[in-house]
Amino acid sequence: MNLTADQREIVAVVREFIDRDVIPFASELEHADEYPESMVETMRELGLFGTTIPEEYGGLGLGLDTYALIVMEISRGWVTLSGILNGSFIAATMIRLHGTEEQRQHFLPRLATMELRSSFSMTEPHAGSDVQSIRTTATRDGGEYVIDGQKMWVTNGWRSGIVMLLAKTDPAADPAHTGMTGFIVEKEPETNPPGLTIPMPGLKKLGYKGVESTELVFDGFRTPAASVLGGEEGVGRGFKYFMSGIEVGRVNVAARGVGLAQAALDDAIRYAQEREAFGKKIGHHQAVQLMIAKMATRAEAARLLTIQAAQKKASGERADLEAGMAKYFATEAAQENALDCMRIHGGYGYSLEYRPERYYRDAPLLLIGEGSNEIQQLIIARRLLERSAS
Repeated sequence: MNLTADQREIVAVVREFIDRDVIPFASELEHADEYPESMVETMRELGLFGTTIPEEYGGLGLGLDTYALIVMEISRGWVTLSGILNGSFIAATMIRLHGTEEQRQHFLPRLATMELRSSFSMTEPHAGSDVQSIRTTATRDGGEYVIDGQKMWVTNGWRSGIVMLLAKTDPAADPAHTGMTGFIVEKEPETNPPGLTIPMPGLKKLGYKGVESTELVFDGFRTPAASVLGGEEGVGRGFKYFMSGIEVGRVNVAARGVGLAQAALDDAIRYAQEREAFGKKIGHHQAVQLMIAKMATRAEAARLLTIQAAQKKASGERADLEAGMAKYFATEAAQENALDCMRIHGGYGYSLEYRPERYYRDAPLLLIGEGSNEIQQLIIARRLLERSAS
């Protein structure tokens, strides 16, 4: 893969941080389900929260392809960190592309410095991939909107200062997506403001620990009309705006898959060169070599698909096919590599003292997040059929 000099330098800096400050400590924090404050602070100091935010708003002004490379490195250490980063990344992207200039000036500089943490809230108890079935409503009342409804699986929901929220402003709209509006909901972090309840501790999970995944229960919560993403022109366009956020989010999840697949491969190779069985290192046994070959091929193919999707999206072209392929393949690669890594480690792979069990628990979420892999396959097939018919 041909990287620019700047990209190589950025990747090297992030890799050093991951090797020094993350990999040796991630499992301990993950087992304790402890928020990684010092790691997040280092990410802030490196400017990673402002990676794709334009320089005029205080960010680094880098492309989506560079952001994907950063996420791959971070996820090689611990996918939770990339999840924390993702909330601000999606929010910044949506505000940059669809917000008013006033919203850009108000939010982007604070997102770039992590003065503000953000969360992305679309999923509901009965509506995951079927976004048009959401029931949360936002009713206009003078200069405000009154929000009622329940959201689920909100990463950073408790600690965030803004929530990118999708709600129905016209529940009778047909088709349903034309009656949806996006909001930039401001709230005080780690509190339950009037009309909003965030049950804590958050939802208990198999993996993806160290960051809260919460419910947001709105009951007469009031937000200014100015919080509509895109201003008055944004009313009824929320579905489109949130789908654009999900598309770049799929690149993020694909990059997470690449990082996890690479971590599993690295650990498998290292262990295969240390462990002996039947008089020689297990890496000299053909059965183990075949697994390592497949793991390496999956990780590299996933990397190339993800970079291709990121580059195409960054160029301004439609990239739902490429993003869907990358997300589908990279996350499946992560799942398969995690299992193979555990198998190569044998009994130790099942032990909490080694990392493979963490990879094995973290990988399944990637198959579901930002649209399940079943949905990705439908997107891929439909886009290919559309191209063929045109």
